[in-house]
Amino acid sequence: MKVLVLSCATGGGHNACGAGIAEALTDCGHVADFMPNYLALHGKLVDRAVCGAYVKSVKACPAVFRGVYHIGRAVSTFNHNINIKSPVYYANAGMAGHLAEVIEKGHYDAIVMPHLYPVETITWMKRNGYRLPLTVAVATDYTSIPFWEETDSDYYVIPHEDCVEDFVRRGIDRDKLIPLGIPAPRDYTANDKRTANDTCSDILVMGGSMGAGRMSQIVGELRGGLIKNGMPECSITAVCGNNEKLHARMLESYGNDRHINVLGYVNNVYDYMNKCDVIFTKPGGLTATQSAIMRIPAVFMEPLSDCEKANSGLFVRHGMAIAPKRENLVDEGMALISSWSRRQQMIEAQKRCIKGNCGMELVHIIEELCR
Repeated sequence: MKVLVLSCATGGGHNACGAGIAEALTDCGHVADFMPNYLALHGKLVDRAVCGAYVKSVKACPAVFRGVYHIGRAVSTFNHNINIKSPVYYANAGMAGHLAEVIEKGHYDAIVMPHLYPVETITWMKRNGYRLPLTVAVATDYTSIPFWEETDSDYYVIPHEDCVEDFVRRGIDRDKLIPLGIPAPRDYTANDKRTANDTCSDILVMGGSMGAGRMSQIVGELRGGLIKNGMPECSITAVCGNNEKLHARMLESYGNDRHINVLGYVNNVYDYMNKCDVIFTKPGGLTATQSAIMRIPAVFMEPLSDCEKANSGLFVRHGMAIAPKRENLVDEGMALISSWSRRQQMIEAQKRCIKGNCGMELVHIIEELCR
């Protein structure tokens, strides 16, 4: 079987999911062509412009990003109700010729897409008579994001049974939904040793690939909380992602504290997650899933968008994380850090609700659908 995996670099989660899918396909003996910069088919300038604008808006002005998301949801709902397509749909329709050439040359059995943009293109191609292999969209948030409802993939892999009604309500055919999970790279596996640690020695603070959120303030307050609660030797690792300004600011503030390790973008985030006892992170779909797969007690920081709010809500409802209000974040986080029993309860909830890495299961489903 030969499969094309299409993604875009608007946030690290989509590409991490795509990489996980490609790894699972390869591990099962199939050929996987992974294209993490799908928009580059139209030219590197287009890819940089679109993905760069996204990243800058999240890093520099998260309030604007939240506002744009709200507008997108409103436009998506309005367009769906009157049966017209969005500008997002027509912008991605312009990729059809480039993608058709790739598909024709590749002779693929299936196309898997952990990002909305290529699904929009595939939808336009379907409606304009292009011959396509099996198409599978993969949602990387625990809700139906704006514009999913205007797409027409053969199937939609969604993260959890709880998400089914949301996708149906937004207009996706129930028969096309496969509630499976979010595939992650193969390295993300459960660390059983974590359940044996009755004390915390390492806390990880992450703001996603773009270093979003109040990381500097949180790290300072967290360090103070650890000292106040008799845990001065507990170390904090802060990963700033691509946010170079945040990285420089935090190095200036905490560079001389041997208990605080300030990092920029890292390629081995798995190693830091595997080492930590508790994680403070924004509730991106992939990061939340990876934390649960690895059985890491999680404290969610303020969500950047409604989709992250939905991610957070599902995890909190099932006891897999806590999401304190902004003013209580560190105090409630410290309560979790200080309680072995609460951390164990959270890990047990993660075991019940989030299966181990589901990439292999997705491959087996694609195999069946291609027969």
